[in-house]
Amino acid sequence: MDTRTLTTTDMLTPGRVLIKRKQLLQKVPLGERTILELERCGKFPKRFSITTRSVAWDLDEVDAWIAAQQAAAVPQAAPGLKKP
Repeated sequence: MDTRTLTTTDMLTPGRVLIKRKQLLQKVPLGERTILELERCGKFPKRFSITTRSVAWDLDEVDAWIAAQQAAAVPQAAPGLKKP
């Protein structure tokens, strides 16, 4: 699995918030496998290795990804509504 290692500089960045897998899955309505594939393709923020058994994602990077998805989204009519 391709993970980034959390450096001392990363840990000392003021205001940096890391979220664990459970929090990520609550925030992003995608499955774990989909997130992993998007990470591998470079289309989703990469996880950080915090310890040998724990990973997390940078909350700012995840929020930026969500904002980019919203900006790129094609507006769609609500289901069941007819066009005028």
